[in-house]
Formats: sequence, C-alpha cells, structure tokens
Amino acid sequence: MASTAAPSSSLAPPPVAVAGGGGGPPLKVPTTVQEWELLAEEMQQGKWNAPLLIPSLLDHAVASLLRKDSPPNLKLPLLLLLEEFAETFFADENDVVRLVDALRAAVQSPVLDGKDQFMLSATSIVITVDHRASIQQLMELLLTVINRPNHGPDRQTRAAACECLRQLEKSYPCLLSAVAPNLWGLCQSERTHACQSYLLLFTTVVYNVVANEGLVNAASIFSNTALPLVPFNVPHFILSEDPQSQPQPQPIIGSNSKEVRRAMAFLMEAPQILTPCGMVEFLGMIMPLALALELQPSMLKVQFFGMIHSFDPLLSHLVLSLYSHFLDAFDGLEGEIFARLVQISTHTQHYLVFRLLALHWLSGLFTKLILKGSELRKDKSLVKLGLRFYPALFDPLALKALKLDLLAFYSTINMDVLRPEVASTEQVVKRKSVSVLFQDGLLSVSGFKWLPPWSSETSVAFRCFHKFLIGASSHSDSDPSTTKILMDSAIFHTIQEMLVGMTLEFHRLVPVIVYFIGRLLGCQKHLWLGERLLQTVDEWLLPKVKIDYKLVSYFPIFDRIAENSGIPPQRLLNLLIKLMVFLVEQHGPDTELKSWSHGSKVLGICRTMLIHHHSSRLFLGLSRLLSFTCLYFPDLEVRDNARIYLRMLICIPGMKLRAILNLGDQFLGISPSSHSSSFFSVQSPRYAQSTKKSQNISSYIHIERMVPLLVKQSWSLSLSNLGVGSSKPTLVESIVDIEPLVVLSEAEDSSNLPTVSASGTDRTSHVQEPLRVMDSKISEILGILRRHFSCIPDFRHMPGLKVRISCNLRFESESFNHVWGGDSPTGQLDGLDALPAIYGTLLKFSSSAPYGSIPSCHIPFLLGEPTRNDQHSDLTASLDIVPVEDSSADDESFRAPVTIHLEPREPAPGLVDVFIEANAENGQVVRGQLQSITVGIEDMFLKPIVPSDILEDAIAAYNLQLFDALWEACGASSSTGREIFPLRGGKGVAAINGTRSVKLLEVPADSLIRATERHLAPFVVGVVGEPLISLVKDGGIIENVVWKATASDSFADPSSNTAFSRGPLHLTYIDDEDERKEQANLSRNMGCLLVLIFLPPRFHLLFQMEVCDLSTLVRIRTDHWPCLAYVDDYLEALYMA
Repeated sequence: MASTAAPSSSLAPPPVAVAGGGGGPPLKVPTTVQEWELLAEEMQQGKWNAPLLIPSLLDHAVASLLRKDSPPNLKLPLLLLLEEFAETFFADENDVVRLVDALRAAVQSPVLDGKDQFMLSATSIVITVDHRASIQQLMELLLTVINRPNHGPDRQTRAAACECLRQLEKSYPCLLSAVAPNLWGLCQSERTHACQSYLLLFTTVVYNVVANEGLVNAASIFSNTALPLVPFNVPHFILSEDPQSQPQPQPIIGSNSKEVRRAMAFLMEAPQILTPCGMVEFLGMIMPLALALELQPSMLKVQFFGMIHSFDPLLSHLVLSLYSHFLDAFDGLEGEIFARLVQISTHTQHYLVFRLLALHWLSGLFTKLILKGSELRKDKSLVKLGLRFYPALFDPLALKALKLDLLAFYSTINMDVLRPEVASTEQVVKRKSVSVLFQDGLLSVSGFKWLPPWSSETSVAFRCFHKFLIGASSHSDSDPSTTKILMDSAIFHTIQEMLVGMTLEFHRLVPVIVYFIGRLLGCQKHLWLGERLLQTVDEWLLPKVKIDYKLVSYFPIFDRIAENSGIPPQRLLNLLIKLMVFLVEQHGPDTELKSWSHGSKVLGICRTMLIHHHSSRLFLGLSRLLSFTCLYFPDLEVRDNARIYLRMLICIPGMKLRAILNLGDQFLGISPSSHSSSFFSVQSPRYAQSTKKSQNISSYIHIERMVPLLVKQSWSLSLSNLGVGSSKPTLVESIVDIEPLVVLSEAEDSSNLPTVSASGTDRTSHVQEPLRVMDSKISEILGILRRHFSCIPDFRHMPGLKVRISCNLRFESESFNHVWGGDSPTGQLDGLDALPAIYGTLLKFSSSAPYGSIPSCHIPFLLGEPTRNDQHSDLTASLDIVPVEDSSADDESFRAPVTIHLEPREPAPGLVDVFIEANAENGQVVRGQLQSITVGIEDMFLKPIVPSDILEDAIAAYNLQLFDALWEACGASSSTGREIFPLRGGKGVAAINGTRSVKLLEVPADSLIRATERHLAPFVVGVVGEPLISLVKDGGIIENVVWKATASDSFADPSSNTAFSRGPLHLTYIDDEDERKEQANLSRNMGCLLVLIFLPPRFHLLFQMEVCDLSTLVRIRTDHWPCLAYVDDYLEALYMA
C-alpha cells in the first residue's frame, strides 16, 4: 500500500467565491465552525442552492479534516454533514476515491484525532452512494488496519475497523467470504477488548456464507488458507451488480460441513468474552446457524441457560428467546425460569424496568404454554407461584397493575392453591375460591375508593375488576356457554355486590362504573355481562337511593339503564317522578339553577327512553312524568320542553318518533349539542330547491277552515283616508292621539259631527260653545258608553283585540310521495310507519286587508293522509286502539290544527295568503304557496268587553244596558253625536257616527230561532215578548240573557209605526219594473230578539228582530256604516239559505 504523508496546513486550498444562483452576491466557502453549521442548517431546510460550489466545499472539507490545527469541534460536524448529504457531495466516483485517500492519510498520521469517526463516516458514505468500484480501496485499508492483532495502542481503531467491515459484509453478503480463514485466525490471536469486534465480524461472515452459498462452498472456503488478507480482491458478483450472479443456496452434504462445524464449535466457546449488547448480536446469528447445521438445542441450553441468573435484562431476554424457540429442549426447566422471573419482580434492589419486564415475560410465557397445550394445573411448582403474585404494600403502581393482571390470569389456570406437605402421609390442601383471591389482591389498591375518579389507582382497580370478570371467558372462544357459566359464578356475584355497594357509598365512582359497564356492553362476547350488571343495578340500586339533590350523580348510570331495551323502565320512571316532585317542593330562590339543571337532565333521560323503548311500554309512566312537569315544574324552559316531548309521545308513531330523535346520529362530521334536552342537535342536509316541485303544492297540501263561512265574500269595501292633511278623523279611522277639545258651532244642530282640534291655531279659530244641558237619561247613556269605550284597547299603543280563525292542515300521501319521493330513513315499514310525514312545518300568513301583523304558526309533525281505499284496511291494523264506527278519529290523526290570529284595523272581509315551509323525511325543503283563507264578516263577530268590576250575575243586565245605550247613540235623533269617548291605553278617543237599516226576512219563526241559536246565540242580550220567550227557553241554548215579557219604550221605533199590541204590520214598497204597490202582510207578533255584536277594533252591530209567525223584520243599527254592505248577504245566508 502506498504511503502518504499527512498534509500540512499549507495544503489547504484558499477560500473560493462563486456567483449566486439568482444573480445575487457571490457565495463564499465556509471557513469557521459557525459558517459550516449555518451551511448544514440551510441544506437541511432546503434553502441552499449552489451546485457549482459543491466541488470547492468538498475540497475544503477534506482539507479541514486533515489539518492538524483544525478546531476539535469542527471535524465531527464536517463528517456528519458529508455523511448526511453523501449523494450530493459524492455523485462522482472520483470524489469517493479522494475521500478514501484522505482516510488513508488520516489513519497513517500519528497525531490526527477523530480517526475512528472518519472511518465510520467514510464507510457509511461508500455504502450510501453504492459506487462498487471504490469498495476495494476501502476494504484494503480496513483489512490493513485490523491485520495487527494484539497491537495495544490502536486497539480502538482496529475495533472500529472491524465494525466497518461488518457493516460492509451486511450490505454486500459474502464480500469477505474469501478471507474467512484469515478472520478466523485473527479471532484466535486477538486478546484485547477488540476481540468482541473480531468475533462478531467472523460470525457475520460465517452466517452469510452459510445462508447464501450453502455448505459445500463454505467448506471449501474454510479449508483454503493460502490466500493473503491483503491485497484484497472484491468478488466478481459484487462488482457485476447482476442478481443472477449472486450465490445460490445449495443442499447440505454431510462430510463437507466438518470445517463449518469446527468454526461453530469455536464460536460456541466465545460468549464469556462478549458484553450483553454483543451477546444480543451474537445469539441473533448463532440460532439460525444452529438450525441450519441441525445442532442439538441442548448444546445451546447448556451453553447459555446460566445467563438467566444474571442481573442484566438483556441476558435474561436472550435466555427467554432461546426458550421460546426451543421449548422441547427446555422441558422441565419452566419452574426454574418462572421462579427466577418471580424473584426478579419481587426484589426491590432491581431496577423497576427490569421488574416490569419480568412480569411481562411471565405473562407471555404463560400464554405461550397455554397455546402449546401444556397442562399447567398438573405442575405443582407452577401452582405454588400463584401466591407470590400478590402486590406488596410499597410496590409501585405500575408493578401492582401487572401483578394483579397476572393474579387474574393465574386464577383462570388453577383454582386450587396447594400448600406444602406437613406430614409424610397427609397432604394439606386448602381450596381458595377466585372471589377470595380477587378480594385479597384488591387490598393493595383499596385507596381508589377515596381518590378522584381520574386517579391512576382507580384505573388499576377497575382494570383488575375487568380482568377477573372476563378472565375465564376469552375473546377467542366463540362458545357462548362460557359467558353463561360465568354469569352464575361466584366472582360475578361478588363483583355485582361490590359495584352496587360502591355506587351507593362513593358517588364520585359512578362515572367510572358506567364506563366499566359500557366497556362490557361494547364487546360482542361480553355483552350479556354488561346487561346483567345493568339489571342488577336497576333491581338493587334504584330502591335504595335517596331522593335529594345528590341524586344527579347517578344520572350517567340512569342513562345507561334507559338505553337498554331489555330492562323494564317502570322503576326508573317512578324514581324520576319522585325526583321531580322533590324538585317542585324544594324550589326556592336559592335552587333555581339546580331545578333547571336537574329538570333538563331528567328530560334528557326521557329522550333516551323514547329512542330505545317502544312507546306503548313507556306511555303510562312517561306521560305521567311529562304531564306533571308541564303543570308544576317551576322552570319555564323545562316545562316547554316537557310539553313538546309529551306532544310527540302522543301524536307521533314510534318508528317515526325514534327517527326524529335519532336524527343527529345519521349525519357524520357534525357534532351534537352538549345540552341533554336539545331536540335537534345537527344541521339538516341541504338539497337543491326545485321550483317545479313547489308550483302545484296547493293541489296536495290543503289548509281548510274548520267552520265554513256562510257567505264566501269575494269582495271587500275598504275606504282609504281621503282627508289628507285634515285634522278630522275619517269614518273608518276615527281614533286620534290628541288632547280632546270639543268645539261647537253657533248653530245647535245635533246631527253635526264633533270637530277635534289638534293644534293651538284650531283652538283660536273657533268660538267655544256654551255649556249644554242634558237630562238624566242622556247622562246615563253617556256614562254607560264612556265605561264601555274605556275598556276597548287602542291598537296603536297596545295589543288590540284578536280574531281567531281555526283551520286544519293536511296533505295527501300518494301525491306527496310522487312529487317529493317516498324514501323513508326507517326503511321498509307498514301501516302508519309507511306513510310520509313532514317535520318542522312553518306557516306564514299575509294579507292585503287591514288585519295587522299576522303571527306565523309552527307544527312539529304531520302524518300524510292515506288513500281512502286503504285507510280502513291496512291502517287500522297497525293501530293499537281502533275506534268503533268513528271515521272522524282517523281523519284527526292526519290533520294538524292551525289557528290564525288577526288584529283587525277595520271590520272587513278579506283573504289571508298562506305560505308553507317544511322538511320532508329525506331532508328536502318543501316550500310553496297554499290556498288562501277567506275571512268573512262573521269572523269579526265578538262579544262586547265586560268591565272587570261587573259581577258574573250582572253581566246580562250590563249587556242589555249597553245595547240600549248604543241603540240610542246610533239613532238619527241621538243627542250623543257630539260626544267623544277615551279609549284604554294612550290618548286615543273615538266618536259614534251611527246609521241604521232594515231587512225583511220571510222565514217561519221556528226556523229563525234555530238559525239564531246555531250562529248568534252568544250575541243575544235580550228576549222580549212572552210567546217568543217560551219558544227560546224551550230550546235551552240561549241563556244568561234578560227576559222581558213586554217591550219598553226604548224598543219602539217612531218611524216603524208598530207595536206589539197593534194589528198586522203593512209594509209598502215600489217595484222597479212596474212600480206596483204590494202589501206584505205579517201575522201575529211574537216578540223581539236583541243582538249586540262587537266589531273590532271599536265598532258595533245591533239587531232588533221583530219575530212573527211567518216573517221577521230586522232593524239594524251600527256605528260603522261600511259593514252594512255585508250584513244583508249574511242575513240572507243565515236565515233564507
């Protein structure tokens, strides 16, 4: 080998500058340690990009490695940089040759340090870049280094060279096969600590030769000792890189393996000079060699079994590895191995890691022996080890956990713990049950009962519960009989009693117990165990709990009981009812938050029951609980939620109800609400809205009035405010906000309307009227009217009077499915469950008539109407209770009541437009316009407002007095036309501007009375005349009115020229066609019906019906003359239709 002197510092090339890649400032070669570290960081982050600078960097780095005056902290970062980016710096094979030459110079220099690291880095670079032509130079250098056995000063360098050669042999198998005899000789000659590296190198060569070439070639190789170690020639199959030229395995031939066996015998004598780490490498190759050479496993046992008594975990692990590979060879030594491992785990002088490893090894060996089929129960030495698994008092918690696991595992192997003999003729055997074994082992972690539920000791204790409970029922065993046997075992009953006792005594352990039961319920094999535990808790725990505020700690386990459909819910429902009664009784200012929280959680449990149980099973108990909550619970939110749940329980069939409540589980990626009483916890899926589907929506979704109108008014008379800029109120809107000041003209004309001034200029422009003088009758009438108007709210400053229109909403199932699809999330169903449904329906109302703002209506659920042919066949079969001969009950199940609330500004008919938005079962949004609802004049009929100070017995008399006062005020000769009357709320005042009319109805008296009783009975305030009183009282419908046998003077109309004592009434009129006079002869007068109707917001309609046998004359008075346009049609439809 050529000799190269170490270069001096003058050989280092000067710094070189290269232009930057982006046209920036030139890049300089680093010279200091900081610059090299910065370069390495930039290359690791991918920020460095100067390929032209790589040759200069490599030259400078190699030169720095060979300089004597280089800083000590520079060479190691340079070697690591070159090794990490070897493919960048050594893309050319010549660069690798230069690196090997530099390594040769460094090795031959007596003063340079870092030779070992340089050697290792160069080997790693050669293997990484895989330039096989340069391997020979490196191999010659390394072989030259190791070819000086027992040379003391460079023993560390020789050991490093051996490790480099071993890595090259691993990367290129059989690379050193030609010099194997030389390496054997070096191993025999080396006596320093580097002998381990020589031995491992030789073992690796032997392993590769046997594994890759077969024993025939191996024998010839070991028998050829004529080849020198240096110079070294790389085998041709390494340089060719052709897979076909690689050595192929050949069969073993007996006589040719002699030399290999001799080498193997030499290696078997070497373990005493190896360190534990070296022994791991050594045995990893020896065991495959022993199998290839078909050596007796007993040879390995004799040579290496003694290492089990060492204090090094690696050596113990090697013995256990041998044991697991050669079980038959170690037959009979299991007890010694197990005893040694138990001894390691119990001795406190060992490291904790070693003790934990010993327990893990024990568990693995037990499992391996069971899988092998060994009868562990027959080995008394193994049986006796069970008592040594009990955790000690001061053992670390991790060690206690493993010992308890082994104790549970051991309890499944043998239930009989044998004691040693006390007499030669008698053996004392004590039978110790698994329950006692479990209780004794649990003493070491008994503090979990007082520790927080998240403590590690609590986890260890419940892990012990689980291990002992399912120890005899393996997951790999598919036979369900083992689980059934376990449910009748003593350990199961012991754990049941302990869990119930801990639940009652330690509330903080309830979440842990719930998790423990849930773990069993989540396992298909041990599902029955979890259900049995829940049944035990339901039977033993619920009757013993105390009803107080601490009961909330049991709610997690109540949820688990509610989820299980196999447990009857009656006990839990009765307990929840008692809790709600307690919360109502104990409610106070200091318990408002507790009441809300506990009530919400109770409703959450009710929701869980609705999801997992049949409605028929829950109906009685759950309806009692929800009804009590709706009526008496102090929190408004809880009451509303309970009312919704109760309505859903009553109205929605079971399958669809569960589909609604389970909506949050059907969509992934959306987290449910954390509030337990939330009904819908996820967003609905969005579908593209189809306008075609919504065009004819009114053809199959219908909204209809419950009570049809007598007159379907197709027009409406509405007067706009024509007096723009005028201070006078119009006839329609005669309520203004003013300080009332009545100004009268000089002419004392009682028919003039009052003039209401709103400004000071109006006050000065009129002369104040002199004080008027009224008689007592007018004063009494004005007092009644003022009292009446003071009860009428001013709708501009406060909520006005409401008119309610009752309707029904329904839809046809067949047409709905045809348009929106009939895919149900619950699958193929029958009966009620097969019908479509809409959810979360919102009805919006609007109208061009003066009805104010109309509130919307919400319907949570509506079932579609079945076809008429199948309604009474398939549908009734699915009902639990079928009404007898009552078809209306079926119709009510498919109709939702809708109430439209109107606040009229004027009593006029009109149309209310209806717009619907709902959700179909498949998530589509049903949106469209429905039929309009017709509002008639009869919808405006309200009873007059009665002052709060009027007693119930005096209401009839008050209504009659009000009728008399309004009749007089609406007359043409009324003296009250100048008066204004303040309204309730605000400064609004109103005046009466009366008008009158007359209508002749040619209908018999009995027909008129029946129609009046059917439609106008609530508005009748008085009946006059003995014959009429007798007929009306016989009907029994009109009640709480004033009965007068004779008419008073107030009922006589001067213009009518008639009275009850006179003869028949003769009414004359002129025909438009022939202008003939006809006489309408009326028979005997029977009496008079007085009807008082209030028209919101403040108007009145009065009927005085003079009833005769064959006809009736209706005298009409009102303070809102536009309503007369509708009254005529209404009376004809009421009495003459």
